[in-house]
Amino acid sequence: MARRPTFGDEPVSRLAAWSGRFALFALAVAVLSVIVLRSGTLEIEPALATFAAALIFAGLAVLLAVAAFVVIWRRGLTGLGRAMLGLFLGLLLLSYPGYLGYRATQLPTISDVTTDPGNPPRFDALVRQRPRGRIAYPGAATAERQRAAYPDIVTLQINVPPRTAYEAALGVVTKHKWQLADGRAPTAGRREGVIEATARSTIMGFRDDVVIRVSPIGQGTRIDVRSASRFGLHDFGANAARVRSLLEEIDDAAGSAPEPQPEPEKKAPPAKKGQPTKR
Repeated sequence: MARRPTFGDEPVSRLAAWSGRFALFALAVAVLSVIVLRSGTLEIEPALATFAAALIFAGLAVLLAVAAFVVIWRRGLTGLGRAMLGLFLGLLLLSYPGYLGYRATQLPTISDVTTDPGNPPRFDALVRQRPRGRIAYPGAATAERQRAAYPDIVTLQINVPPRTAYEAALGVVTKHKWQLADGRAPTAGRREGVIEATARSTIMGFRDDVVIRVSPIGQGTRIDVRSASRFGLHDFGANAARVRSLLEEIDDAAGSAPEPQPEPEKKAPPAKKGQPTKR
C-alpha cells in the first residue's frame, strides 16, 4: 500500500536547494581565497581568480533564489528558507565588490599617491619586494589625475625639529602595526630622515608600500609621504585615504610631543692641587 504524503513531505524546489548549495560553496571559496591572500601562500593572481570564482557562484545563487521564489509561489513547493539563504549569502558576497565597482567609477585609475609628485620619496629597502615596473613614480599623467581628484594631498610643514617629526612619524607607523622595512633618522651627517613600511588592507590583505621623508626647512620640518599599491591599476582611493590620515596623525603626534631638551654643557673636571690650570 502506498504511503500517503504527510505535512513534511511536500516536494522541495530544486532551484531553492541549488541556490543554498551554491551560496554556501561560494562562501567557503571566498573565505579560502582571503586566507590564501593574507597568508601569501600563493601568488596573487591565482588567489584573485579563486575569489572571482566565488563571486560567480554567488551570482548564480542569487539568480536561482529569485527563480525559486517564482516557482514556490506558483506551485506551492517548499524550500523558501533555502532560497532566502542563497539570496542573503549571495548578496552579502557581492556587496563588497559591488561597492568597489561603484568607487571605481567615482575615482581616478591610479595606484600611487604622493604629496610631492615633482620629487616623490623613493623606495629603497622595499625595491626587491615590489614588482618590476612599479618602483618609480608613474609620471606626470598620474600626478595630474591625483591633483584633480585629491587636491588636499600636499606636503605637511610643521614647526618642530626634524628629529621630533621623525619620531612622531615612526610612532604612527608603529601604532598601525605596519611592517617596518627601514628607518633612518635625520642626523647631522644625514639631513633627511626616511621611513619605509608596508601596510595591508583590512579585508583582503593587499600590500601597499609607504615611504615617509622628513626634511628640514627653515626652523621647521617638511614631511612628504608616498603610498603605492604593489598590484593593480586602481586602488579605489585607498592610498589617498592612507596618506591623508597619516599626515593628520603625524601632525597631531608632533604637535603634542615634548620639546627636546638641550644637552647640558660638559664642564671641565677641576684641576688637581699642584697642577697648573689649562688655558
